[in-house]
Amino acid sequence: MGILALSGAGCGIMPTNGPLGMDVRTASEGAEPAALPYALVKLTPEVVRILGRYTPRLSSAFADRSPPKAFRFGVGDIVSVTIFEASAGGLFTSDAGVRAGNFVTIPNQAVDEQGNITVPYAGSVRARGRTPSEIQRDIVDRLKARALEPQVVVALATQNTSLISVLGDVRAAGRFPASPSGERVLDAVARAGGPVTQGYDMWVSLERMGHRASVPFGALMYEPANNIYVLPNDVIYLYTQPQTFVAFGAAGNQGQFKFDAWRISLAEGVAKQGGLNDAQADPGSVFLYRGETRDVARQIGVDVDQYQGPVIPVIYMVNLRDPSGYFLAQTFEMRNKDVIYTSNAVSVETTKFLNFLRTIMATANDPIIYATNGYALKAAIQGSPTTIITTPTPITGVAK
Repeated sequence: MGILALSGAGCGIMPTNGPLGMDVRTASEGAEPAALPYALVKLTPEVVRILGRYTPRLSSAFADRSPPKAFRFGVGDIVSVTIFEASAGGLFTSDAGVRAGNFVTIPNQAVDEQGNITVPYAGSVRARGRTPSEIQRDIVDRLKARALEPQVVVALATQNTSLISVLGDVRAAGRFPASPSGERVLDAVARAGGPVTQGYDMWVSLERMGHRASVPFGALMYEPANNIYVLPNDVIYLYTQPQTFVAFGAAGNQGQFKFDAWRISLAEGVAKQGGLNDAQADPGSVFLYRGETRDVARQIGVDVDQYQGPVIPVIYMVNLRDPSGYFLAQTFEMRNKDVIYTSNAVSVETTKFLNFLRTIMATANDPIIYATNGYALKAAIQGSPTTIITTPTPITGVAK
């Protein structure tokens, strides 16, 4: 017990690769003031289930996953209007001899800044935000008192609004008219020629009405729920960014590692870092560092009122001494820029401290030993029977 107390006192001066597991736990409980307060969360099936709901996905980031509504005109769209009458001699068909039918096509016109188009004898007709059939009914109502049983056909000549932009690492970036039948994210990417690479480092970002969400391209391929419908004025951006995490402490290998997949679990991350160092690691003190939003932190049981800012520093703790801990690690999904830290076992720190004491004692005893040897050598030269100590006796333990 005394040795453990001494080793604990010496931990502050001994070289180490990071905090001990007990230091991480006690600092989170407020035993010592931390430079940056953090929340320690034990990994449990409930925590894994809650985090699974908050994994960044398009299906959860955008609640509106229904097909687009009917097409509506916007400012700048080119409109075609054709008016039919029941017989010749009407308002628009007075000269029947040179006309192939009882109709007239008004020159194409753009929806003006006020959102209107102009139709002869009907005046300014509201077009912005209305469907073709709504505009048709409005024109008919205005002309039926003057024309012969008028019928109107309103069509889109050129679509300048309700466009979808596909940018970034695609073969033919550009703006494309939104399809009235509705299309999904992958359909829009296909219209842009598809991604330039098919790697797992490809990301897809969707921006809609000021809200943006990004997911790995694999999330669209392997989780169909993420392949949501695109809406007019959506912006889709494809870019390449390798996902990485870093490993510190008593890992098999330390450094930065790539996912090399569109997603990996904590168990796979530990395997990528070379597992745990069998001579150093404490399997019960494996920690994952990550910043979580206040909403997520609240859901997993963190008292967010004691933290400031929108992001809460959270340390997840998993016990790999427990056989069931590996199942939790296999279902816990890692995210880009996560940090895995594995603490040294207490016995490692104790051994380092004892070696430190041994070095100090040996250093202190060396002058005494060499002085004793000097006196013995002098006595031998003078004929004394004193025994000469030719080799310093090695110190094998702590002096009593």
